[in-house]
Amino acid sequence: MKLKKYFADMHIHIGRDHNGKAVKITGAKSLTLTNILIEASQNKGMDMVGVIDCHVPAVQAEIRGLLNEGLAEELIDGGIRFETVTLIMGSEIEVYDENCKGPIHVLCFFPTLAAIGSFTQWLKNKMSNINLSSQRYYGSVKALQYKVKELSGIFIPAHIFTPFKSLYGKGVERSLEEVLDASLIDGVELGLSSDTFMVNGIDELSGYTFLTNSDAHSLGKIGREYQEIRMEESTFKEFLWAIHQVDGRGINRNFGMNPRLGKYYHTVCKDCLNEASKTQPCAYCGSLKRINGVKDRIQELSGGHILPKRPPYIHQIPLEYIPTLGPKTYRKLLDIFGTEMDIIHQVESKELKKVVPQKLVDAIIDNREGRLVISPGGGGKYGKVVSNRKELK
Repeated sequence: MKLKKYFADMHIHIGRDHNGKAVKITGAKSLTLTNILIEASQNKGMDMVGVIDCHVPAVQAEIRGLLNEGLAEELIDGGIRFETVTLIMGSEIEVYDENCKGPIHVLCFFPTLAAIGSFTQWLKNKMSNINLSSQRYYGSVKALQYKVKELSGIFIPAHIFTPFKSLYGKGVERSLEEVLDASLIDGVELGLSSDTFMVNGIDELSGYTFLTNSDAHSLGKIGREYQEIRMEESTFKEFLWAIHQVDGRGINRNFGMNPRLGKYYHTVCKDCLNEASKTQPCAYCGSLKRINGVKDRIQELSGGHILPKRPPYIHQIPLEYIPTLGPKTYRKLLDIFGTEMDIIHQVESKELKKVVPQKLVDAIIDNREGRLVISPGGGGKYGKVVSNRKELK
């Protein structure tokens, strides 16, 4: 058995179905299933994508259309192959049962079109609108977990620290076992405002694989966060085995934005959005209303223990985030060097220098090596890249 390296982004939304009807209302109109697969394969260079609105009947109809036209094939070990990318069909669901302090989002993935079709039929009586993304599920979280496992699926709590609609941000006081069956969790998704370095002190997460995904609401955001996975092939079964580290499979490296770029890194005043203490009146406006930051929440949960070694976490951003790299230059780089993954990971600086100015070459290499400097975000505002060739503070 020879294991290979695959890039995977497992949290991508659909903005519109093939009939032009909204699926994720806040998603871009160009964010159709077919466009996602084309973008991931031809431009981003992803080997695997998790599209988490595949519970929608119209999306399943689009998948069947691709299969019938010979543009895609269903794999024996699970997943749908389109060009060079494998689609893993999933659903993001909002859960708020009697044991939750607030709503939480979870990701459920399935190996076959038949399995996710069965899941859709089961969900129809437990959801107000099966045709939309991230809808409220009326039932217990554990019943949802049991159904996912009955259908040979994968269950992953999503963006677990964000202040809104997440496991630790809203759902529980201290422990995931307040609402979930811990034995039926396959892995956990960190989210944009956290990384391995911040989270690795939380004892109850020590047994779970950390996933880093984009939560893309537009085509350009695909690959905003992703992972490099050791697998034999790009299939559902191999992805499941990699999460559980079967026979040498696993995550090689996590790639994600510096947490300070995330919208909810700092605790901020709810009224003026300036960084604020959790306990003292806001120094700017005097308000005591807060949007709790991920950094502070993780510190509350951390036991401070030394936990098992994790794969490297590389702070990185998509090429479109790099200052001065505009759409024309981006397209030129793709035309010459291939995909975004090729440019970020493989193309040597001397080759880049033949195409773009030295300042931009430096920025691309600094991005590759996690050296970009960040201005922090908070309270719903993203941070930003402010410069390069400096040490992160």
